[in-house]
Amino acid sequence: MSLAHLFLVAIIQGLTEFLPVSSSGHLALLPHVTGLPDQGQAIDVAVHLGTLGAVVLFFWQDVRLALAGLPRLMRGQVDTPGAKLAFLLIVATIPAVLFGLVLKLTGLDDAMRSVAVIAWTMIIFGLVLYWVDQKGAEVKQATDWSMRDAVIMGLWQALALIPGTSRSGAAISGARALGYARADGAKLAMLMSIPTIIASATLLGVEVVATANAQVARDGAIAAVFSFFAALLALSLMMRLLRSVSFTPYVIYRVALGVILLGIVYL
Repeated sequence: MSLAHLFLVAIIQGLTEFLPVSSSGHLALLPHVTGLPDQGQAIDVAVHLGTLGAVVLFFWQDVRLALAGLPRLMRGQVDTPGAKLAFLLIVATIPAVLFGLVLKLTGLDDAMRSVAVIAWTMIIFGLVLYWVDQKGAEVKQATDWSMRDAVIMGLWQALALIPGTSRSGAAISGARALGYARADGAKLAMLMSIPTIIASATLLGVEVVATANAQVARDGAIAAVFSFFAALLALSLMMRLLRSVSFTPYVIYRVALGVILLGIVYL
């Protein structure tokens, strides 16, 4: 792949992975819009690892807390804040893993990567985000996260396996529907992305290893670095903006893009 192609894929992934606008939808649209070939699974894994590094760094205090709680959790003890956080993150990841396996085994994951599907999900889930953000109360903080809420947000997150839905957007919608404050809901959604990205990267990585070579490794490393910095920038901007604005700007972008795509598909 050319450096320009790698840069484009990595920037799109990095900027859209944590914003509620769907990174998978944008990446699926890239070949249709530019005529460029699909970047392949190896690059997908690389850019996901780059965004993983960004979210781990940005929320390092919480990640360190969860890691510290893992030993107790492995002994069956959920009696510390760290063990509780690690447990709830695992619980919230299970729906996406199960749904992802179903889509992979049935071949529906490839079947849904169409412009029409992305257009409709952009609009529908954008409007859902707007509705829950406007109507949802702000009575819960991240420290109030419970088993029930982790399961519900995990089910919302699983919906994001449909291209165009947005993993972060779905998880944030679930959090706002449950009454979490905007910044706290976004924080939980970002933390939920860590085990989810690890799971998806592992699943894709198993298939990539057999065909990897030096050129693929070089391209992947470059793409990972680009996506890391793009994701870190997107995270910083979003978390800062949520102190003063709602999710409406992202909703407007989603709906506008969806309408344009529908025009391309049906006109």
